[in-house]
Amino acid sequence: MNVIRFAVIFDMDGTLFQTEKILVPALHKTFDRLRSAGEWKGETPVQKYLKILGGTLPEVWRQLLPDAAEKTREEADKWFLEYLIEEIQQGNGELYPEVMATLEQLKKNGIPLFVASNGLERYIDAINQYFSLGQYIIDFYSVGRFQCTSKSALVGKLLKDYRIEKAIMIGDRISDIQAAKDNKLWSVGCQFGFADHSELAEADYIVNQFSEIVSIVQRIWQKADVVS
Repeated sequence: MNVIRFAVIFDMDGTLFQTEKILVPALHKTFDRLRSAGEWKGETPVQKYLKILGGTLPEVWRQLLPDAAEKTREEADKWFLEYLIEEIQQGNGELYPEVMATLEQLKKNGIPLFVASNGLERYIDAINQYFSLGQYIIDFYSVGRFQCTSKSALVGKLLKDYRIEKAIMIGDRISDIQAAKDNKLWSVGCQFGFADHSELAEADYIVNQFSEIVSIVQRIWQKADVVS
């Protein structure tokens, strides 16, 4: 495999994909099922989930169901995944505005594009297949696919596997910014995702809409001294 001198790595949820469009109905269905099974009382913790979205799913379910048995958390995780995929396949999900046009432009500029997500492999595959993101994205790395324990470890594996020398990590949560720091990458924080401003305070750049990414990538690309 040839060395990749420069690449762009995207998070998925809150960066490329408007997760809340499918998350809320899928979460309600999951907790309806938990209530029916006698495993949950009260309202569906939507706001709590939105605050912790971006973490690994085992950690998410530990926080959402702190008093539940591990088997119950595993069942909830399985149900939630099925409902998410169902929502995607029914056409209820959306990418952020200008995502496809931006990815197309970056690819035309000759920049290799990747995804690194804390989501499960089947979930990421469902988004890829529905929106045909594979025409722009070289590979989709997920913690579910490689059983990585953190976004930093996942990004590190991606860099090593593809022999990427320099890269930009683009995401909306502190885990994305930390993954960039841990792997000595540039970071771009997406203010339109799920993070509050403090989470993105240490990002090298901040964008308020996806189309701003093209000019920032071009600027970093030139700074990286890899333009042929």
